[in-house]
Amino acid sequence: MKKSTMLLTAIMACAALTATAQDNAPEGYKFTDTKTVQTVPITNQYRSGTCWCFSTISFLEEEILRAGGPQVKLSEMWVVRNIYFEKAVKYVRLHGSLNFAVGGASHDVTHAIEQYGIVPQEVYKGLNYGTELPEFGEIDEVLKAYVDAIIKNKNGKLTPAWQDGLNAILDAYFGERPETFTYEGKEYTPKSFAESLPIKMSDYIEFSSYTHHPFYEPFVIEVPDNWLWGKVYNVPLNEMMQVIDAAITDSHPVAWGTDVSEKGFAGGKAIGVIPEVAEKNMVGSDAEKWGKLSNAEKEARIYSLNEPVKEMTITQEMRQEAFDNYETTDDHGMVIVGTAVDQNGSPFYRVQNSWGVRPPYDGFYYFSRPFVEYKTMSIMVNKNVVPKEILKKINVK
Repeated sequence: MKKSTMLLTAIMACAALTATAQDNAPEGYKFTDTKTVQTVPITNQYRSGTCWCFSTISFLEEEILRAGGPQVKLSEMWVVRNIYFEKAVKYVRLHGSLNFAVGGASHDVTHAIEQYGIVPQEVYKGLNYGTELPEFGEIDEVLKAYVDAIIKNKNGKLTPAWQDGLNAILDAYFGERPETFTYEGKEYTPKSFAESLPIKMSDYIEFSSYTHHPFYEPFVIEVPDNWLWGKVYNVPLNEMMQVIDAAITDSHPVAWGTDVSEKGFAGGKAIGVIPEVAEKNMVGSDAEKWGKLSNAEKEARIYSLNEPVKEMTITQEMRQEAFDNYETTDDHGMVIVGTAVDQNGSPFYRVQNSWGVRPPYDGFYYFSRPFVEYKTMSIMVNKNVVPKEILKKINVK
């Protein structure tokens, strides 16, 4: 046999083996969207801990679309700059006994818009330090050092100049705030521009679900990033999920504060799940093979997410225990913008992230219903989509 013929035969054999291997390989998760909300383009918070702002701004932009308004890009950095000032003042007033960091919550955004108005991003980009995307390494350190120095000063009291100094730092990094601006041929102030939008900040309320506070009462979630001490309505788990589902059904987005530190969150695959313990679901030879694996091998197989996994059934008690033990923390904000099912028919939510356009779903992610049940810290929704019986229970009209 000639070498060329032998080579061709070898190539064909390899191709056949590869095809067989691919046919037998796990296919991974395959999602089919069942309901989608109209969305704005994916944003990129880059090297800044401002997910709370990017996600809530996207949420509000989508609410504007839902209300029949135009697609408008609002300035995240306008909100961040104003919130940083308020947070610094409160930090100093409390002698440093407050979490002074860049993290926050959805209610920071609605509060800032009510207090300071809002501007389009083209009017206030907030990147006055030479980069195209937010990079907060220096800003965070400078601001923290400044407010700590104010608290520790040896005068024994504060001078009237310290807030001017704070504003000077903020202006240096974010830019001076315009008192008026022209947008699409009209002149606005930040307040009048906010009033021109077809949404009202007073329409947005937040929910959570924990048992260390009474149900149907507002409470302050005890997490470090809740520097504003904003309140959410406490409802049972099943009713919190009803609120999410009602919003999506009515084509409204949901601002979602959650925890993505779980092993079941695979960022590269854009999937979040809460796997069940595998041994509970195996019998016969499968159980025997599984038993021979090391703990590390078992964990690697479960969390590879190369194929759909059976997930835990989430209870109110599990949520509470995870919160009490610091297993659920407020580490990321995103927007729920739809529902989906995997190839086994298991329910998922389609989620908009602020980490830029990236594969495999162009910046969108899929989180299972058990993940949302287990790891939701809080949600913000338009109160008009909340089921009437739940509004009645929390005494909101």
